[in-house]
Amino acid sequence: MPVLNRIAAYAEEMKGWRRHLHAHPELGFDCHDTAAFIVDRLREIGVDEIHTGIAKTGIVAILKGQGADTPDAPVIGLRADMDALPIQEITGAEHASTIPGKMHACGHDGHVAMLLGAAKYLAETRRFAGRVALLFQPAEEDGGGGEVMVKEGVMDRFGIGQVYGIHNAPNVEFGHFHTNGGALMASVDTAFVYITGKGGHGANPHECIDPVVAVVAMVQAIQTIIPRNVYALDEAVISVTQIHTGTASNIIPEEAMFCATIRCFNPEVRALLKRRIHEIVEGHALAFNVTARVDYDWGYPATINEAAAASFAADVAREVSGEAAVNDKANREMGSEDFSYMLEARPGAYLFLGTGPGAGLHHPAYDFNDEAAPIGASFFARLVERAQPAL
Repeated sequence: MPVLNRIAAYAEEMKGWRRHLHAHPELGFDCHDTAAFIVDRLREIGVDEIHTGIAKTGIVAILKGQGADTPDAPVIGLRADMDALPIQEITGAEHASTIPGKMHACGHDGHVAMLLGAAKYLAETRRFAGRVALLFQPAEEDGGGGEVMVKEGVMDRFGIGQVYGIHNAPNVEFGHFHTNGGALMASVDTAFVYITGKGGHGANPHECIDPVVAVVAMVQAIQTIIPRNVYALDEAVISVTQIHTGTASNIIPEEAMFCATIRCFNPEVRALLKRRIHEIVEGHALAFNVTARVDYDWGYPATINEAAAASFAADVAREVSGEAAVNDKANREMGSEDFSYMLEARPGAYLFLGTGPGAGLHHPAYDFNDEAAPIGASFFARLVERAQPAL
């Protein structure tokens, strides 16, 4: 694997960084110790500026290259998410989480290590023009930290012209990159539906208004939206993931609820799905004589790469991993990612990096493959050097 030699020399140090973060996971926006650890490493590395407290615990660090202080100096943004998940780890690793019920089950610890490794190399070599903005983001898993950073003005404040990110991909061949020049990941919305009827004894349903049968009918009807309202080539998914009601076998409950995750790529389809869910719930509430409320959480938009940026990033990935190891026409995925907000604000691209066999993302046995960190760091470093070549 043609990793940059200097970055290869950091491999053990990057592993140490990553494993420290893995042992000390934090959730959402509350990444205080994680941010402090990153800031300490950035100071050791010798970045030029460190800006903290963005999106509560996010960080933007600036590296200056040639001509960095000229008015039209280009700025490229590189992003790593840094939050963990509320999962009890079962890896048994020496560096396993020390915090019960929290673990880095999505590899954000590895993403941070990659970006720190690239930062160290770029700080040493400075073989680029303009500036690099290192974006360490909290709350990717829940809370939309990417959106908050954009709303707090990081793109304009630091003059970022383009932005890139990587996500690790377990069970994809080690060192292989995949991306595409358009929609890569889906939007995600969540519908929480609350139904109220009239409870009573299960032996006397005629005296009750049963919310259970209303829920069953609503869920069945919602499953018809995709095959009957969405064009077959406009991929979309609605999955009902929770139904809650009842307390005993002989009681018709007063209330019931269910929720669904809704995913697609097309904004018009996204609006259609929301409308149809409301119509179905309202219509069935009338039919079953219950009252119903839909709390619709409009979540992350689709992650849409800018075509030219994705093509450029794929070329850089080929330089690092080889022609055969890069697929720039990958299928889009129904997972979601709040890097989408950064791509709405600036052109750029998101890529997946294969880390080889292992437990999947969000699994309690997952652990990031440390051998992949120098590959990701080399990609980030060469991306900067090629996007903003030295004068």
